[in-house]
Amino acid sequence: MPYPIERKLVIGIASSALFNLSTSHQVFLDKGAEAYRKHQEENIDKPFEKGVAFPFIRRFLNINKAFPKQSPVEVVLLSRNSPETGLRVFRSIRHYGLDISRAAFMTGRSPYEYVPAFNSSLFLTANEEDVQKAIDANYPAGLVLPSMVFDDELDLELRVAFDFDGVIADDEAEAVYKKNNDLNEFQEHEAQKVLIPHKPGPLADLFTKLAFMQKLEERKMKHDSEYKKILRISIVTARNAPSHERVVTTLKTWGVSADETFFLGGMEKSRILTILKPHMFFDDQRSHLQSSAGNIPMVHIPFGIANK
Repeated sequence: MPYPIERKLVIGIASSALFNLSTSHQVFLDKGAEAYRKHQEENIDKPFEKGVAFPFIRRFLNINKAFPKQSPVEVVLLSRNSPETGLRVFRSIRHYGLDISRAAFMTGRSPYEYVPAFNSSLFLTANEEDVQKAIDANYPAGLVLPSMVFDDELDLELRVAFDFDGVIADDEAEAVYKKNNDLNEFQEHEAQKVLIPHKPGPLADLFTKLAFMQKLEERKMKHDSEYKKILRISIVTARNAPSHERVVTTLKTWGVSADETFFLGGMEKSRILTILKPHMFFDDQRSHLQSSAGNIPMVHIPFGIANK
């Protein structure tokens, strides 16, 4: 029996993150709402090009194909469009074979208020204002940054990478560092609290539920030797020893773990990300969301002291 939505891992996504809406948006900016409506109507059967979050969402939905009885994940469209102008979005969804059926069309208003109504562990959009409103309301949200879109359909693995402070965990430790920009003070603070787990950050629920999906996969592998895992979760943090120990304490207390954890000690994260090639990387600091190749999907989480 499929999980009820209260038990599912749900991601809310705006059409601006799922598809490339640059042409349509320019029509709206140059000519207004009525011209935008006509543009969508005239191109209703022309699918939108894939957007930055498309490869991530497509692979995420594949979890249901691996567990058809439970269908443990869901994607909900949260859109500023009206139902009329949103018809092209849903036809594009159908064109690409994405299993998305639930939606909220807000006719110009921000959909962020409905994140908890759909039990969303993440709201992805390219609208910066909507993300900030969601974060200010303590809802999990991320701003999808522009990047090249490359969707290798032969690559079935879903690679998701997270920063730790201000993303998975709260910004307590980051606030200590930012106060005086003193690394020694930060390390001493974390050493003193090594046995005290961090409080959850904005994407803690997403991380822990993804970790639960991994446990489902591990269980399936025990009964099916030919099953290949879909999920690969990584943590890429600027921390290093000895502050790494509190990260371990936190995850152990929460009963979750990552496949790979990188303690970089201030190294550029792109050095790892260009090898890891995640389908989504979440960080609370824009300065960390850079790739010389420009082909890594990056999401800014505008949370905590790093964004004051």
